[in-house]
Amino acid sequence: MLVLTARSSLDERVKGLNLGADDYLPKPFELVELEARIKALLRRNAGHATQIRVGQLAFDTATRQTTIAGQALQLTPRELAVLEALLTRHGKPVSRDKLFETVFGFDEEVREEAIEIYVHRVRKKLDGSGVSIATLRGLGYLLSEKSEA
Repeated sequence: MLVLTARSSLDERVKGLNLGADDYLPKPFELVELEARIKALLRRNAGHATQIRVGQLAFDTATRQTTIAGQALQLTPRELAVLEALLTRHGKPVSRDKLFETVFGFDEEVREEAIEIYVHRVRKKLDGSGVSIATLRGLGYLLSEKSEA
């Protein structure tokens, strides 16, 4: 749990942490710091399992390393952000808006269609891995293991 508050005294911060908060962020704060703290909490709270596996694709949540059949997959930071967002919601659709928010910062001026380019690049890199990214019209994107036909 992340506490966002106007109370910034040392006693208040210690009290919040002692009552169960995982992090404490007093106002005023920058959005980039909030975003970094949320990502850190998500990494810490990912559970004991540090690997997400879908078919031959493996993602280590602690090191953020991705492999296909044991071979390292070379991804740009934005491609990794796309794949990580899809992997953490494996089997569930991820909306285009959610992917956009994950890949691009709040202050970046990027056309919304840019997410399609990164999804396309990740699809190409996953080719032959037994894992695919499907476009679900009106819902977003879905990462899944290809079924053998």
